[in-house]
Amino acid sequence: MIAGDITKMKQSLLVKNAKIVNEGEIFEADLRITNQRFKYIGKDIPAKPEDTVIDASGKYLLPGMIDDQVHFREPGLTHKGTIASESRAAVAGGITSYMEMPNVNPATTTITALENKFAIAKEHSLANYSFYLGATEDNLEQIKLLDPKKHCGVKVFMGASTGNLLVENPVALEAIFRESPTLIVTHCESGAVIANNLEKITSQGRALTISDHPKIRDTEACYASSSYAVSLAKKYQSQLHVLHITTAKELSLFDSGAIENKHITAEACVHHLWFSEEDYSALGNQIKCNPAIKSSTDRDALIQALHNNQIDIIATDHAPHTWQEKQNDYQQAPAGLPLVEHALLSLFDHVNHNRLSLTQVVEKTAHNPAIRYAIKERGFIREGYFADFVLVDMNQPTQVSHENCRYLCGWTPFDQQVFSSSIRGTWVNGQQVYDGKQIIEHTALSKRLEFNR
Repeated sequence: MIAGDITKMKQSLLVKNAKIVNEGEIFEADLRITNQRFKYIGKDIPAKPEDTVIDASGKYLLPGMIDDQVHFREPGLTHKGTIASESRAAVAGGITSYMEMPNVNPATTTITALENKFAIAKEHSLANYSFYLGATEDNLEQIKLLDPKKHCGVKVFMGASTGNLLVENPVALEAIFRESPTLIVTHCESGAVIANNLEKITSQGRALTISDHPKIRDTEACYASSSYAVSLAKKYQSQLHVLHITTAKELSLFDSGAIENKHITAEACVHHLWFSEEDYSALGNQIKCNPAIKSSTDRDALIQALHNNQIDIIATDHAPHTWQEKQNDYQQAPAGLPLVEHALLSLFDHVNHNRLSLTQVVEKTAHNPAIRYAIKERGFIREGYFADFVLVDMNQPTQVSHENCRYLCGWTPFDQQVFSSSIRGTWVNGQQVYDGKQIIEHTALSKRLEFNR
């Protein structure tokens, strides 16, 4: 049994015969879950009368993905997505916790606005949640009010953003890197380099197309900004996490080795690991995103960097826009694509094609986010930890289409893709929220993430 009527669930859950993927190993075991947590992990755990029993024979049991970068669009942009809609798509994709970005309307640049988003999530999120404060050039006092135990971090758009979420002034940047009490996460693209590239291309007297996107937002635009961020973090010994690395050149900025020993870390996103600039001709603005999807050589370098631990975390940067918005001309079309429902499925295809191992996927999507953010009692299959987990059938294909995706925007860049695996169930704090076919509505057990800092 994978599915079950939520109203008939008993006090204890017993998962039998699961292939557990955890901490670099794959082993078969049973798990008992009580009071939202893993109680026992072992062989041949006997069933009790109070148990709901799930036979997971042939299925892999993974800690749920912790997605450290999503845009759920609430408040103010709820025609694109909401915390309710996108968290439901997330759990259908095996994501059990997320950290959401501040570029909503109004932007999340005060502690009051930040806590308002937590209040929305408490009522409507199906997955566990946290939210970033957005940095501006004049909100340092708000940044200093962040609580390291309650708030995941501060997001800094270094050189490329919209509205007031753009920090280019060196004095402001140095102050943030010097005084932030929490992890600093950065979007690194140089506005000056982008502007110069744009001027060069438009001077040719032709209309811009989507194929120009990786030329405008090129390797130098990324490297100029990410190298600056790394230099600031080294100067002030800041805790820095550089989001969505896209180029081979940037990898030289990051050390390999165990994430526990780093104060500067890097992330790759699932679409930059899947698509390349060769896909623009078929998908057009559907895969327009910032930073841009680049060459297949860059993509291969990112995958290699996952192996040597220069890249520590895999995330989605889930950023939905309506289909109509994406049909605009290249320059008017917004950047971003919806990804949370199909992120793990795309990574499992990398596993089935021997580009990544299943233990690496778990490390980069669950263990390392939990370690980097010091998330309390999540990210691992351990006795006493919250029971956030996913059951996966690596041999049951999933056909994806615009019609069957769960995003509020109603489309996916993976339309007509057949992934080689399937999500058979997702549990958040011991409560089943997805049964492999449908969402099980229950938000009472989703929680605000806490941090051991």
